[in-house]
Amino acid sequence: MTKPFQFQADDVSIEKRETVFQGFFRMDKLWLSHPRFDGRTMPTFTRELFVRGDATCVLPYDPQRDQVVLLEQFRLGAIGRNQSPWLLELVAGMNEEGENPEDVAHREADEEAGLIFKRLDPICSYLVSPGGTTEMIYLYYGEISSANAGGLFGLEHEHEDIRAHVLAAEDAIAMIKDGRINNAAAIIALQWLELNRPRLREGMNRSTTPP
Repeated sequence: MTKPFQFQADDVSIEKRETVFQGFFRMDKLWLSHPRFDGRTMPTFTRELFVRGDATCVLPYDPQRDQVVLLEQFRLGAIGRNQSPWLLELVAGMNEEGENPEDVAHREADEEAGLIFKRLDPICSYLVSPGGTTEMIYLYYGEISSANAGGLFGLEHEHEDIRAHVLAAEDAIAMIKDGRINNAAAIIALQWLELNRPRLREGMNRSTTPP
């Protein structure tokens, strides 16, 4: 049986590429071809590509109090659906040139929620929607103290208006199951937390138990 990943990036022939829109985001049009699984070559076809930089998202979790911090803010892409366009999300930000994902995580934690991460552990990296955009998400778990968390945050010159909510982990996980949280990064991170909470809480208990 043929194994997956028989083709690589250099098997794609990009015959032409032009930028058709440049604003806050960029859109390119590509003329391309590539080999087919049946041995033939795909005729030249066109695709529009949303060129968007990579981003870092972090789930802030306090294993001692079993609480998460989620951010509520307006999202244009949710308009027109049968829901509020104010979503509950993770701490997140675009990766700027010269920054690694950990740099972004710490910067955005301070700007968006007034948090300091005691540790950062990678959960996964994933392509947001590879059929049409270049964006990669670097997803992390960030250990925090939620003792003084919550409040209003965001940079006004970036038109940010953010409310940080402190929620019991069980309540946040329940919001996935009933559809109140329906953005990919938050779903993936909270499902990861559901699987790993016992380990994280056990580790916290060991570190705070006197010898």
